[in-house]
Amino acid sequence: MEVELTVDGEPIEINSFVQQMLGSAVAGAIGTLRGVDESCTEILLRIKK
Repeated sequence: MEVELTVDGEPIEINSFVQQMLGSAVAGAIGTLRGVDESCTEILLRIKK
């Protein structure tokens, strides 16, 4: 699993443990939604605050 993180347009380096943790958490949450194919290969999540 590959996870990329950018904050205000700047890429943030994250190690493989954090990539796995974030990726699994997001993929698990998304996978429970109706209409989402569990075999999807890419998820894009953008958060604005």
